Amino acid sequence: MSFLDRLLGRIKPKPEKRYYIYQVSCKRCGEVIEGRVDVDNDLSVEYESGGDVFYARKVLMGDGSRHCYQQIEVGLKFDKDRRLLERRVASGGEFVE
Repeated sequence: MSFLDRLLGRIKPKPEKRYYIYQVSCKRCGEVIEGRVDVDNDLSVEYESGGDVFYARKVLMGDGSRHCYQQIEVGLKFDKDRRLLERRVASGGEFVE
């Protein structure tokens, strides 16, 4: 990719990053918190499954407007094509559909 190609716009830009967006509800106060995973950068390889599965672990906490600072731990697994395989809340909340 040369400088002139980029300057003249001959090469198409990479599409926007893809995000997996989800919502969880706090078990303590009921606040709904939105989280997201950048499937291009946030995922780690799970080597125990042969490298075909990727995972992300997120810890979410509300904004404190309800004086609740409960941490909600979420685990997500994706396949090699970045499609969701499994999601679970380890502690503190539950998924909102």
